[in-house]
Amino acid sequence: MFEIVKAGGWVMLPIILCSVVAAAIIIERLWTLQKSRVLPKDLTARVWSWARNKQLDQQHVHALASSSPLGMVLAAGLLNRDRSRELMKESIEDTGRHVVHELERYLNSLGTIAAITPLLGLLGTVIGMVRVFTAITEEGVGNPAVLAGGISEALITTAAGLCVAIPSLMGYRYLRGRVDELVVDMEKEAMKLVEALHAGLPGDEEEA
Repeated sequence: MFEIVKAGGWVMLPIILCSVVAAAIIIERLWTLQKSRVLPKDLTARVWSWARNKQLDQQHVHALASSSPLGMVLAAGLLNRDRSRELMKESIEDTGRHVVHELERYLNSLGTIAAITPLLGLLGTVIGMVRVFTAITEEGVGNPAVLAGGISEALITTAAGLCVAIPSLMGYRYLRGRVDELVVDMEKEAMKLVEALHAGLPGDEEEA
């Protein structure tokens, strides 16, 4: 393996670096974007239970905000539950934009790696072909060994660039789709809470 990397020339170094960074991003995002971590099961029902039992104090809201991305969005709505429906939705949307930004962390970097690694491979190809033509100019075409180095450099860097770019692009598209799916689910849960709070808690009419 080392001999292959060495034959690819200096362009192999940024390609290898890109592969390490891409793998780290994909693994980290797959762990972070687990549905159970972003959208804990029955969280909205638990919040509704707190509201119904009049347990929505600052401690509960703070714990909710720090529990998960969905909890942060719901907490933003709860902090404005005494205001109008429009203001409550606006606060949820503002917080939601920050949450989405956090969910998309590193994805632009992964997309950039998927875009530039084929270009790095192409750069290696160009450098290798320059070496080939330089060798032809200096020694002619009678010595195949002289030409082999440039040709192998061109082919190895091209293959390496594609081997990094293809899984990086697949990971980018998959993770982007997962974020979109999680955002839609968060919007649904947040709207459920808004509608429930503004419909009135069970027992409010009896107390009135």
